Amino acid sequence: MTESVLVAILSLFGTLAGTLGGIVVSNKLVNFRLQQLEEKVQAHNHLVERTYRLEGEVELLHEHIKVADHRIKDLEGCI
Repeated sequence: MTESVLVAILSLFGTLAGTLGGIVVSNKLVNFRLQQLEEKVQAHNHLVERTYRLEGEVELLHEHIKVADHRIKDLEGCI
């Protein structure tokens, strides 16, 4: 084999190794970023669920207050 062929083969292997290494590192970074985004989405969804639950409880409390107001008005009318 001539020197130029050997250099070309070594260059090919070096290029392939560098490219594959870059792909692996880039893939790890993308996976890490996706994991971080998934955690943020889960936190947001948890917040939305809690908000809906709180809105239901507030509505129930408003109904209790209305009933209590009517009872107070009825008691004031009896006196």
